Amino acid sequence: MTKAGRLKSGLLFLAACSITFVMGCHTSAQFLTPDKTVLYINNRPFVLGPNGGRVVTRPFFWHAAGGIPYRIEKGGVMIQSGKLSSSFRIASIFWPPFALIYWPIGFQSSHMVYDLNNDPNAQTYAPPQEPPPQAQ
Repeated sequence: MTKAGRLKSGLLFLAACSITFVMGCHTSAQFLTPDKTVLYINNRPFVLGPNGGRVVTRPFFWHAAGGIPYRIEKGGVMIQSGKLSSSFRIASIFWPPFALIYWPIGFQSSHMVYDLNNDPNAQTYAPPQEPPPQAQ
């Protein structure tokens, strides 16, 4: 292999590693929460906007395989708690070192919207809505 070929292969390898690293170190989802509340996901606080917002966090350990624990507090008083649906992250198989052991669980989908306004147990979720097609 020529020197230019090795350089090209090396750059492609580094690009693939970078993409895998970025994909493997976070999980995210959109949340709709009551006004003036603090959302705690796995005991980590997230202050969102008046109608909610996007939460980006580290993936979760195996204990979250049955659901990611959350609670909502308003003025220091818990007003709601439950578990969010979760899923196994395929990226954890490839993300070194050993993400399969300690970071295998994430939110069910990064395109999901968890509506915590109406569902007291957060067992269901609302997928993002597509705008209706325009009549011509």
